[in-house]
Amino acid sequence: MKNIFNHLHTEEILNRIDKLNPNSQPQWGRMDVAQMLAHCSSFQDIAMGNSFPPRGWLGRLIGRLIGRFVKPILYNDKPIPHNMSTIPTILITDKKEFDTEREKLKQKIIAFQNDGPEKCTTHPHPFFGKLSSEEWGKGIYKHLDHHLKQFGV
Repeated sequence: MKNIFNHLHTEEILNRIDKLNPNSQPQWGRMDVAQMLAHCSSFQDIAMGNSFPPRGWLGRLIGRLIGRFVKPILYNDKPIPHNMSTIPTILITDKKEFDTEREKLKQKIIAFQNDGPEKCTTHPHPFFGKLSSEEWGKGIYKHLDHHLKQFGV
């Protein structure tokens, strides 16, 4: 499985982000391309320990009781299903500026990769609970891949 902490996988993601343009259209979902970039950037903030969305009761239940069964479903090479629910605090609905959001996301990905696994957050994921740095690295790659495929790159 690909991992954002691998330089080649990071370069692949950055190159795919560069193929987006303000007119890129989603193949599913409601976000436009600038909103998607802002959404991915907000998810980066969680993994970097810059944002701490609250864990709801469902997230606590999943994390404690069945997290060990759900994680293997997420941490594999199968695509994330379309139109999955997201963390409410990173659901982007307001208008965003494409160039600003693209650059912000690229810089966060580069910083996350450069900081390496040792600087990954230890704060629990709002839904999956405590994640290892390897799980964060794989999860970040898979999340970005999912949304880039959403926009055809």
